[in-house]
Amino acid sequence: MCTTCGCGTGEIHVDGKAWSAHAKTPATDSAYASPPGEGTGEVPFKMSYRAVGARHGQVHSHADGQRHVHAHDHEHDAAHAHAHASAAAQGSATTPSRLIQIERDILARNDGYAAENRRRFDEQGIFALNLVSSPGSGKTSLLCRTIEALKGQLSIAVIEGDQQTSRDAERIRATGVAALQINTGKGCHLDAHMVGHALHELAPADDSLLLIENVGNLVCPAAFDLGEACKVVILSVTEGEDKPLKYPNMFHAASLMLLNKVDLLPHVSFDSDLAIAYARQVNPALQVIPLSATTGEGCEQWLAWLRAGCSARREQKRVTMASLQRRIAELEARLAAGG
Repeated sequence: MCTTCGCGTGEIHVDGKAWSAHAKTPATDSAYASPPGEGTGEVPFKMSYRAVGARHGQVHSHADGQRHVHAHDHEHDAAHAHAHASAAAQGSATTPSRLIQIERDILARNDGYAAENRRRFDEQGIFALNLVSSPGSGKTSLLCRTIEALKGQLSIAVIEGDQQTSRDAERIRATGVAALQINTGKGCHLDAHMVGHALHELAPADDSLLLIENVGNLVCPAAFDLGEACKVVILSVTEGEDKPLKYPNMFHAASLMLLNKVDLLPHVSFDSDLAIAYARQVNPALQVIPLSATTGEGCEQWLAWLRAGCSARREQKRVTMASLQRRIAELEARLAAGG
């Protein structure tokens, strides 16, 4: 089970391949063949993956034409199995301190995968965002409007996270943009390992915008780094103004808050100023953009923020590559001079 929130494990479905826990990933799985720290003593349990019903690289198709990857939540299974194995060996129940250690190991393991994802984003100049919110905030509607406005200007790809169905990915694909669905089953969040496999399938273009729509949940996604440039939290006016105080970790982890559905303000009892004040009480540096995914009100400010982020990421990539090329030229000159 998830030691962060207590949710149960379940099958994970990622378009294209079928995965199961407890066996080695094929060597072709690049950086994800062996978890960071495995075999070094840094991680007290070993978990990786094998293809189920298909070799790595094969597509597992259903009669409805949908493609999925089936897997168990490796982080949760590992923690659950290891905790109980340790308790059984010691002849006692798992202690709170042991659970805390397992949670730390899970997050450290996730951070290793996130670092791999971040390295890829940096090398390719990809501006990756982790969109988080409670269910029903309007994330998918906002994504569709955003894509329609930007798809002629930027290369865009989307990773969709939900417990079940591929409805959101289908809505995104209808806009003409590539989207990949991850279904977490009983799991409550995406993790960096899932996103790494999704990147392997989706292959986003260099200098592109990658939008990751996380599972609707304001708790666990706050703790799991996916390698993104930043988290964007969406709060709708149909929720409570005090959400930032009730779920402070998420609002503290975010760089930007989108206050969605402002077109409904005349019809609901919601104090926007109070909601923003609460959010900045938790995170004074939090940027806020009020908007409506339905009417488009305020969306231009959001689009400008996205364009600026993509531009900054491309410039960062250019500067990094120029520095690397200079370094290579210096080393070649030294070698040529016999130094």
